[in-house]
Amino acid sequence: MSRRSLLRALGGGAAVSVLAGCGVPAAYIGPGERGAEDRSRRDRSLAFANWPLYIDTDDKDKTKRPSLDAFEKRTGIDVRYTEEINDNDEFFGKISPSLMNHQETGRDLIVMSDWMCARFVRLGWVQEMDRAKQPNVTKYLDPQLRSPHFDPGRTFTVPWQSGITGIAYNKRRIGREIRHVSDLWADDLKGRVTLLSGLDEAFALLLQGDGVDIRKWTADDFHRMCDKVEKMVDSHHIRRFTGNDYIKDLSSGDVLACQAYSGDVIQLQADDPDIEFVVPEEGAELWAESLMIPNLARHKQNAERLVDHYYEPEVAAELAAWVNYVCPVPAARDVLASSKDKDLAALAEDPLIFPDDAMRKRLVIARDITSKERTEFAKRWNALAGL
Repeated sequence: MSRRSLLRALGGGAAVSVLAGCGVPAAYIGPGERGAEDRSRRDRSLAFANWPLYIDTDDKDKTKRPSLDAFEKRTGIDVRYTEEINDNDEFFGKISPSLMNHQETGRDLIVMSDWMCARFVRLGWVQEMDRAKQPNVTKYLDPQLRSPHFDPGRTFTVPWQSGITGIAYNKRRIGREIRHVSDLWADDLKGRVTLLSGLDEAFALLLQGDGVDIRKWTADDFHRMCDKVEKMVDSHHIRRFTGNDYIKDLSSGDVLACQAYSGDVIQLQADDPDIEFVVPEEGAELWAESLMIPNLARHKQNAERLVDHYYEPEVAAELAAWVNYVCPVPAARDVLASSKDKDLAALAEDPLIFPDDAMRKRLVIARDITSKERTEFAKRWNALAGL
């Protein structure tokens, strides 16, 4: 069961930006007001909030997390690990009252999707990390992920895992390859196509299919794309808009092609080798879910050490082998390739975990939706998706 599969069961994972511009006031915190007394030296602990099923666990004892246990043993730092993030907006709503009122959140490290990280960075709700204390991040972070639009140089964020939003389809049932976003609109796929319901999850790939550079798209680009989607909705070509329940539809054959996440397809292919994942020739979005240290965190140095721990290639390889997302540490590939375990060695050759050069040329990090744009765009998109 993948992490996103679990979120589907919980009713989360298809985050729609409900809170964006809807009653949550912008309470910017200046750089000089973000830090607090760091208790790391005298209090060897930290609180780490993450998503469910997003860390390696022992096959026999699910309470054990080998990569995290190794960090605790090596450093003597106790990590209070909680799987409390089921949805970006939900968690934003949970901790935003504390952050906007300049209060502690009780968490030293959190993981959010990059589009939500952009909101935290713009509001000044997270602290700059000390790269001098993170030599592994400096050395091993994937160059393609080093400087997103919202955080040039990754000053405030560090990718936990990465992924690709592309197209999944059943090659046997369709009888041909899908190579372009426009292939979704073929007549014989009418009523057998789904799109992701979340604005942030769906829009970039559709814009790329429309020939738009998603690093610098405009409002006109967005509305032109929505006009095309609206026609497909009105003609019933699009079966529906989904969260992660596209997994069930694609497996059953009710859907033949859909927007999908690379990490999910690895799980699906284990049961059905006819399911393919494609990065369209026009390109696809490379995204990340990233670690951040909230304002007033009391164990900042401990948190920075934990972040750097996961950028050791051996640790990154251990995590990648379990979660099956795009690994933000390319050097982990060599670790897996040298494994005597054939299954682990095979992961090193999987382009959905370690994209090859040809695939990387088609991967782009989209510019984020600004707070000013979000209200207008979410209203238009949610009307299309029936949200």
